[in-house]
Amino acid sequence: MKRTALVLVILALVTLPYWIGGSYYINIASQILIWAIFALGLNVLVGYGGLVSLGHAGLFGVAGYAAAWLVAAGASQLAAGVGALALTLLTSALFAVLALRATGIGFLMITLALGQILWGIAYRWISLTNGDNGINLSARPMPLGWSLAKPGAFYIATLVVFGLAVAAMARFAASPLGTSLRGSRDQPRRMTALGYDVWLIRFLAFVFSGFWTGIAGLLFCYYNQFVSPHLLALSSSAEVLLMVISGGSGTLLGPVVGAALVVVMKTVASGYIERWNLVLGAIFVAIIVLMPEGLVPGSWRLWHQAWHRRGPSAAEVSR
Repeated sequence: MKRTALVLVILALVTLPYWIGGSYYINIASQILIWAIFALGLNVLVGYGGLVSLGHAGLFGVAGYAAAWLVAAGASQLAAGVGALALTLLTSALFAVLALRATGIGFLMITLALGQILWGIAYRWISLTNGDNGINLSARPMPLGWSLAKPGAFYIATLVVFGLAVAAMARFAASPLGTSLRGSRDQPRRMTALGYDVWLIRFLAFVFSGFWTGIAGLLFCYYNQFVSPHLLALSSSAEVLLMVISGGSGTLLGPVVGAALVVVMKTVASGYIERWNLVLGAIFVAIIVLMPEGLVPGSWRLWHQAWHRRGPSAAEVSR
């Protein structure tokens, strides 16, 4: 049953440009996938590591700015992408070294401060970032000669990267590193007593999280063909954190569902509902009250309870 559902979902995603109708909704689907990759990256820390970060928008923006700046400086798209990811990994390592001096609220405040520092640099260092005017990209990359100019082509490319991200997250969660990270979340002292280096485990998880955040930042930069300080704003970090929490942290599907909920409310519902922020806030409150574990695990729990509460079937009674 699960395999059948998975095949149907994959078929629906692959064929989406042919049946959804209109480039507008294809672009929305691309946005959902990009933010889902971002949310999956943050979920490594929040869900599996128990470390809440409010500075990941800084890493998101570093990748976008680096790629845009390198292309504007005359580098090829491939060199710009590789350079942007390398810089994002270095920034992630620096963030980890500074932020992992604390846990809990201390970790959150340090990541918040680091993210705001990067936002300030993007906003004030006009000679490098062009300030509020941002940096434009003349064109999207052409991997293997395949043009990504049309919405459908860019969606397929984003879907491929999204599939790789989901596979990487599933492999990470099942790996010894993922298991050790969950152990350091639940029992850090016991893990230390057993001989595990808890700081190193968290450091590697932070860099892994930063890598996929950088991938999402690159895709977002290519999607808009423009980067500005808004990418690094605190609101971006808060939004992606809400995606993870509302969908279900520590799960593979939860951040994806949370990303779809927020993007649809921002882009589709906002066109019909003037106070869409109020509606989105009410949805989040309802999720926290009714499903504190998140939409995906909460829905599974409610379905499981309803299944076991159902009365016996006629066949079961006859037996």
